[in-house]
Amino acid sequence: MTSKAICIVLGGGQGSRLSPLTATRSKPAVPIAGKYRLVDIPISNCLHSGIDRIYVLTQFNSASLNKHIKNTYHFSSFSEAFVDILAAEQTPSSVAWFQGTADAVRQSLHHLAVHEFEYVLILSGDQLYQMDFAEMIEAHIKADADISIATIPVHVNDVPGFGILKTDEANLVTSFIEKPKSGFENWVSEVSPQMQAEGRVYLASMGIYIFNRKLLYDLLQGNDRTDFGKEIIPQSIETHKVISYQYEGYWTDIGTIPSFFDANLGLTDDIPLFNLFDKHPIYTRARMLPPSKMSGTHVDKVIIADGCIINASHITRSIIGIRSRIGFETIVENCYVMGNDNYQTLEQIEESHQSKAPIMGIGDRCHIKNAIIDKNSFIGDDVQINCGEKLENGDYGSYVVQDGIVIVKKRAVIPNGTII
Repeated sequence: MTSKAICIVLGGGQGSRLSPLTATRSKPAVPIAGKYRLVDIPISNCLHSGIDRIYVLTQFNSASLNKHIKNTYHFSSFSEAFVDILAAEQTPSSVAWFQGTADAVRQSLHHLAVHEFEYVLILSGDQLYQMDFAEMIEAHIKADADISIATIPVHVNDVPGFGILKTDEANLVTSFIEKPKSGFENWVSEVSPQMQAEGRVYLASMGIYIFNRKLLYDLLQGNDRTDFGKEIIPQSIETHKVISYQYEGYWTDIGTIPSFFDANLGLTDDIPLFNLFDKHPIYTRARMLPPSKMSGTHVDKVIIADGCIINASHITRSIIGIRSRIGFETIVENCYVMGNDNYQTLEQIEESHQSKAPIMGIGDRCHIKNAIIDKNSFIGDDVQINCGEKLENGDYGSYVVQDGIVIVKKRAVIPNGTII
């Protein structure tokens, strides 16, 4: 039945809670695991589920995301498969930017109209999970549903951060409330014994929806409702058959710096909750990079991407991204080093040495802890980051501190001997 479905991946808004990582890129374009982009996750889930007609809706800081999509997802000329960008555009019927999730889909409906499909799968571009959408579509059809919402059981402490819904014994959604702060104690839903044992008895919306084609057009056309979670879903429960598709696997919404940091470092665990070594690979841009090279480095629980040149003394529980260069006697602990977009030539490196300027990457005799090093950063020799007293939150020019995590900005230059 997946051949009857078409997918829309929502590119998201400004993503201010992930700043400064979103200062020059959209949330779905943020690098994860050293070599992927966040948008690769929903697209890969779709392709493994047999859904190969995918639109990615973009608006804010979309250039790098557009470039990634264009350079990554290519299909046979004899196939109807595609992953296409739909950027916010002015039309005779609309001259405004996307005003919300529902408005973004509304403004894109005329692009979908040229295709044959019965179901629309709507996804977020900034979540980490592995899910078979074919099973969700099958459950949607079997229940004769108008709308299906993917849900995940959450603990009471997590309730205020999600849209929470209540279901009956047939998984029919009977009520929905967006990010309740109190008064939700009677919203407990039927969950599996394992979820009950973990105290996860509230059903949260994952922001993953299936709509029947005609209904989606009816709900979006001729009105000014802008958001699925705040308007479309709550208002549809009274008039249409809305069911919950309960998912109990790993899922996280990459909405903040701490969640992004924890999700990435969690990939270094012996058996990570999100398994990069699963039988279903994550698709991303194919780069013709050399293998990584290490010399004299002790590593423990480390993911190292392609094309790195590493001479560090110790690296522990860290992710080292593509083309990273790390100098002699350097220690890296609990860090996500995103890597570089290109290599410096030997001549450029020699010029930097002559002028005592940092080269691209991390220099010699550095000690870096609990940090995110964004792409193309220049960190000099003898630099210490996060090795002393607890740092105050704030933007300090070339770096930002948030909840004990130091984020060195993209293309930042940290001079020799700097202590942060």
